[in-house]
Amino acid sequence: MNAADVRALLEEVQSGTLEVAAASERLTQYLRQAPFEDIGFARVDHHRDLRQGIPEAIFGAGKSPAQIVRIAERMLARGGNVLVTRTDAATHAALTEMAPGAVFHPDARAITLQQRRPPAGVGVVMTIAAGTSDIPVAEEAAVTTEFLGNQADRIYDVGVAGIHRLLREYPRLGSARVIIVVAGMEGALPSVVGGLVAVPVIAVPTSVGYGASLGGLAALLGMLNSCAAGVSVVNIDNGFGAGVIASLINHL
Repeated sequence: MNAADVRALLEEVQSGTLEVAAASERLTQYLRQAPFEDIGFARVDHHRDLRQGIPEAIFGAGKSPAQIVRIAERMLARGGNVLVTRTDAATHAALTEMAPGAVFHPDARAITLQQRRPPAGVGVVMTIAAGTSDIPVAEEAAVTTEFLGNQADRIYDVGVAGIHRLLREYPRLGSARVIIVVAGMEGALPSVVGGLVAVPVIAVPTSVGYGASLGGLAALLGMLNSCAAGVSVVNIDNGFGAGVIASLINHL
């Protein structure tokens, strides 16, 4: 049960299609379940969707395929959807033995499994990547937004070294309600996009670049110092975090 389920339950009561006693029983049954489940090596947060409007994601880095399968199994058993980030094909193969519907997104290094449709976002969440080397982080962001019920659009390889490539896509920028901009090197692209649009821009610095990029620190500092209003910044390579923030905005 998530926030949308609770609202639907109350609307059924309001319309008279569901008795108060039956609604109370369904709520009581759900609340009797622990908000998290201790499975030894992890504590699975089953109530995060109810609290925050988004389910807990499984961060795959550092976890074995067996651990990820075990966590996903418990999430699915409670009716949840599953998103695994920073993972690989070997984990997907292990997961599909338990859940054949799991989808692997190789560019995003992510796995999704949806057994229920999430609430739909209001408009389009656009993800823009400066270069093809930024695509893994950009795809992590885009796949996250789609997983959370948003219509996604993508514009890739339009960095400032060839700004005419972005300007050619200018009409598409106006279709977005939120824009995620992913860039490494000097991280200038979010400022350019921020100066062209009237919607929130979420900047994602990547660790792409030569030595003086300092593993993405140069891009991070450049984005934090953007002169374009309406640009906010997440951590280096944090496509997932950008996707979540964009989804929350798009669901307002």
